[in-house]
Amino acid sequence: MKLFSCQGCGQLLYFENVRCENCGRALGYLTDIAEISAIEPMKDGGWTMLADPGKAYKFCLNYDAGMCNWMVPADDPTGYCAACRHNRVVPDLSVPGNDVLWRKIENAKHRLFYSLLRLGLPLQTRAEDPEHGLAFDFLADAPESHAAEVMTGHDNGLITLALKEADDVTRERVRSEMGEPYRTLLGHFRHETGHYFWDRLVATNEGLLNAFRSLFGDDRQDYDQALQKHYGEGPPQGWQDSFISMYATTHPWEDFAETWAHYLHIVDTLETAGAFGMKVKPRAARGHIAAAIDFDPYKTRRWDVLIDAWLPIEFATNSMNRSMGLTDLYPFVLSPKAIEKLAFVHAMTHRKEDVVKKAVDSLMIASVAR
Repeated sequence: MKLFSCQGCGQLLYFENVRCENCGRALGYLTDIAEISAIEPMKDGGWTMLADPGKAYKFCLNYDAGMCNWMVPADDPTGYCAACRHNRVVPDLSVPGNDVLWRKIENAKHRLFYSLLRLGLPLQTRAEDPEHGLAFDFLADAPESHAAEVMTGHDNGLITLALKEADDVTRERVRSEMGEPYRTLLGHFRHETGHYFWDRLVATNEGLLNAFRSLFGDDRQDYDQALQKHYGEGPPQGWQDSFISMYATTHPWEDFAETWAHYLHIVDTLETAGAFGMKVKPRAARGHIAAAIDFDPYKTRRWDVLIDAWLPIEFATNSMNRSMGLTDLYPFVLSPKAIEKLAFVHAMTHRKEDVVKKAVDSLMIASVAR
C-alpha cells in the first residue's frame, strides 16, 4: 500500500485514519486518485478534498457507524463507497460487540478493495449484475446450539464471511487446529475473491482456461470428493514442490485462490516497502539477495521484476520478525512451480493482450514439454 500524509500539515497517516492526529483535520479516502485527503467544508454544502480541490464529496453512508472513511461524489445516488456498496448482509449492531467485529472486517475489506481498484479489476455489484455481481454477507452463528455454523466461502459471486473470524482468539484457535501458518481477515478476503475472479476472468476465456488446466490441473474434477480426500488424507507427499500452501493441494480451484491471495500479499507488501524506500543489500550475502523497489508493483508488466524484489524483501522482513521473537511475516517457501503459478496470475490481472498471450503460449509449451 502507498504511504499517505495529511495535505494540511504533512503528518504521516495510516490507511484507516479518519482524523489527522497532528492538525485535527477530518480525512477521507478518494478512490479515483488512491489518496487519503484532508477535508474542508464547502460553502454550499458537501466537502472538498485538499487532494482534489473543486469537487464536492460526501462521506460513505457507513461513516457514521464508524465503519468507513471513504468518500463518494456528492451526487452519488447510492451513498455507499466503492467497497461498501458490495455489502449485502452486515452484522446486527444491536448485539454488543458486533460493532467491534464488523469494524475489523471492514478494515480488512477496504484494504482488499484498495488492491482490486489499483489493479483495475471488474467490480460489478449485485444491483448491476444480479446473477454474478460481487457481494458480501457477514454472518454470525445462530444462537441455537443445534444450528449449523456459518462457513466462510464463495458461491457465484457471493462471499460469506463468518463473523467469528474477526475475533482474534477464535481465529488463532482455528489456525492452530488446522495447522495453518497464516490466517487473517485480509487473507480470507483475498482468497475468496480469487474464486470470484477465477469465474470472471479464467472460466470465460478459453485460452486462459486451457493454460490454467495445464498449470493448476483439471478444474472439472469433483470438488466435494476432493475436499473429503484432503481432510481425510491430508496433502500429498512433497506438496511443497508444487503448491503454495497445504490447502492449495485440495483442488485446482483452491490452488488458484491461494495463489491469487499470495499474489495480492506480495504486490501490496512490495508497494509498502517501496513507499518507505526500503532497500535490501545484506553485507554478508554472497548470492543475489538485493532489492530496491523503484517501480510501481501494481503497474509493472514484468513478473521477473516483482519476484526478484520480493524474495529479498520477504527474507529481510522474516529476519526482522524473528529478531522480535515473532513468527515469520511471510511463513511460506515459494517453489519454482508456485512462482510459475504466480506469474500466471500476474499476466491475468494485467489483462494486456501481449502479456496474457505470452503467458498462455509459454504455459502451453511447458505443458507439451511435460
